[in-house]
Amino acid sequence: MKSHARVVVIGGGVVGCSVLFHLARAGWTDAVLIERDELTSGSTWHAAGGMHTINGDPNVAKLQKYTISLYKEIEELSGQATGVHLTGGVFLAATEARMDWLRNMVAKGRYLGIELEEISPREAAELMPLIDPGQFVGAIHNKEDGHLDPSGVTHAYAKAARKLGAEIERFTKVEDIVCRPDGMWRVITNKGEVVAEHVVNAGGLWAREVGRMVGLELPVLAMEHMYLITEDMPEVAAWNKKTSTEIMHAVDFDGELYLRQERGGMLMGTYEKAGKPWSEQATPWDFGHELLEPDIDRIAPSLEVGFRHFPAFQNTGIKQIINGPFTFAPDGNPLVGPVRGLPGFWVACGVMAGFSQGGGVGLALSNWMMNGDPGADIFAMDVARYGDWASMAYTNTKVRENYSRRFSIRFPNEELPAGRRLKTTPIYDCLAQRGAQFGSAYGLEVPLWYAPEGVRDEFSWRRSTDFEHVTAEVKTARERVGLSEISSFAKYKVTGTGAGAWLDRLLACKLPAAGRMTLAPMLKEDGRLIGDFSLANLGAGHNGKAEWFIAGSGVAEQYHMRWFERHLPADGSVKIEALGLSRVGLSIAGPRARDVLAKVTHADVSPSAFKFMDIGRIDIGMASCLVGRVSYTGDLGYEIWMAPEYQRHVFEILLAAGEEFGIGLFGSRALNALRLEKNYGSWAREYRPIYGPLEAGLDRFVAYAKPAEFIGKKAAVAERASGGKLRLRSFVVEAVDADVIGDEPIWHNGAVRGWVTSGGYAHHSGVSVAMGYVPKEIADESDGFEIEFLGRRHAARMQSVPLFDGNQERLRG
Repeated sequence: MKSHARVVVIGGGVVGCSVLFHLARAGWTDAVLIERDELTSGSTWHAAGGMHTINGDPNVAKLQKYTISLYKEIEELSGQATGVHLTGGVFLAATEARMDWLRNMVAKGRYLGIELEEISPREAAELMPLIDPGQFVGAIHNKEDGHLDPSGVTHAYAKAARKLGAEIERFTKVEDIVCRPDGMWRVITNKGEVVAEHVVNAGGLWAREVGRMVGLELPVLAMEHMYLITEDMPEVAAWNKKTSTEIMHAVDFDGELYLRQERGGMLMGTYEKAGKPWSEQATPWDFGHELLEPDIDRIAPSLEVGFRHFPAFQNTGIKQIINGPFTFAPDGNPLVGPVRGLPGFWVACGVMAGFSQGGGVGLALSNWMMNGDPGADIFAMDVARYGDWASMAYTNTKVRENYSRRFSIRFPNEELPAGRRLKTTPIYDCLAQRGAQFGSAYGLEVPLWYAPEGVRDEFSWRRSTDFEHVTAEVKTARERVGLSEISSFAKYKVTGTGAGAWLDRLLACKLPAAGRMTLAPMLKEDGRLIGDFSLANLGAGHNGKAEWFIAGSGVAEQYHMRWFERHLPADGSVKIEALGLSRVGLSIAGPRARDVLAKVTHADVSPSAFKFMDIGRIDIGMASCLVGRVSYTGDLGYEIWMAPEYQRHVFEILLAAGEEFGIGLFGSRALNALRLEKNYGSWAREYRPIYGPLEAGLDRFVAYAKPAEFIGKKAAVAERASGGKLRLRSFVVEAVDADVIGDEPIWHNGAVRGWVTSGGYAHHSGVSVAMGYVPKEIADESDGFEIEFLGRRHAARMQSVPLFDGNQERLRG
């Protein structure tokens, strides 16, 4: 075994071998994979081997499509058969709600290049003869589904990597990982030590154990997963003989089942409701090619549905039941990327759908390691989407929930119960008493809307029970004054002698003067957006030192802190701190907001004394607060930040002062409606690392001419000169009883030309709104647009001027 390598990959399953192959293919051949046993000795060897392109996140779906397209290449390069069978597949719906979900998948596929076709139950039965069409209301057909040989694919990756110059050490157990003072990693094994610049944790079932070697507790848990293989079935033989093809895949979402042909019989797997975790605290190092004891009773309810939906199973025997562990993250997506605070340490684990996603994970991670960027927007898989709050107990309850809901519908207004009330603000009970219906954002309970006694969300693709109540909240905020809880924003404090110069290089905006704020885009080296913030210059604090305040997306706190810390100067002249819940917030907005604020402070908050985008320390009642004149509602408003021990006091005094002005509470659903009327984008929807500032409409905040060579400046200047490719636009949609939620295709003159990023109903204006990207060539067209959702194309007209306060009189007055 070599003593030094550029990269050590730990784990010889399909994911680790894919990472090794992609590194070697891209030129990093000084890489070695270390596997404690034989290749495929974890979850890989007993996987069912299915592969599909459909995923709820379009960016993950793109990587799955890439994975499937890769198999021919690695088979040819390695000379190792992968056993790929592209049979196609049908996705079945037993309810109209499920069929609506499938129709949205068809629409999404139009701009992803995934060919999906809506078909009737009878047509589905003609393609997959084991179906009882009377049990279903509809289906979609996907030509790119299939299955493969798990061992063959893994060894094809491995052999291809070896041919390109990488090395593999089997039967070599990693016992410890130590970071040297110079930043290099010592990977200590039972056969010696390798010093490496980069270490990849692709440990699969042992990912937690590998993470613990460097002080990291990863949010992954293994679940027992069962599938059965039948005896030979005459129906299968008849179909094979008649068509000279295999029986295609089927996914029965309502039955929680997946099926494919296995030799002369069928394979049927289920994600049962009564899922069982395996090895909850630690994975035994001596576990390998063992299977777990089958528990037919646990999956019996799903099998009963399967035998009803696929009657031929009633007349055949079960040859084998496979029960083996697979690892999951709390939301079911992989954990991929660099780990904050551990330079050179990477993760590629929690990839339960390894044969659909393994190639994409390997591509993204190798790009990231070599180029500093994954080459795609993979936030749905980024390990940074979880913070320290994702404890072992949280992970356990969320993985159980996710497993039991693997094939369940997640409605756009549905909030899941597991792992809830983990983080709350000091006024949580005050809001709950007033009818707050909560969601969870980065582990924090956030008020979505306020319900009268006895009213709750009814989950649906269409407008639901919250509609009239959100309308009332919007009316309050637009006509009088609304109060909202804003603690879910990420908050950062930046100090130090070098803070100003550092921010000038990190952010693309012109730095504001003391006591002022600005919107601050942050770019990657390629000029694409990696963040959008409110940046405030607080001037000199009580200690005489300069202080800056940044507010941004709460769900991206770990993601952005990783970027901030990566670019900190080595001389210690800058310090950045994520404030978390050590700073909480409230916002008041609406035409009477200034009247309310004036009643609770002795400070002069008149229009001339406290202008739009001013910020300062102001006493609210008896509490010292940081107050900025800004509001995401796009109206006259103020954001008020305070230490948590003061939030209840500030909340109560604002409500009391606002009573004469008709103050009322509003939640994030109303806020969404309000920001849509102003064409305001949001992080992870309109603003993502695949868009440039010109494309996203943020170029007016980019200080192209400032002397500082901010990160991404050269690329941003080039985008400005070329005009980019896309434009973010808003549309008014002729909707009836439902609104877009994101990822729907935008049609123009009969062809799909773009995609929706977000939308909803703008209650104040009384119209349905969508935001999305279209090519710049048609970005100023007024006619010919349609947006497809729930199986229909709805006429849409471009809304270039905001629906509310287009001349910004209210905002700036």
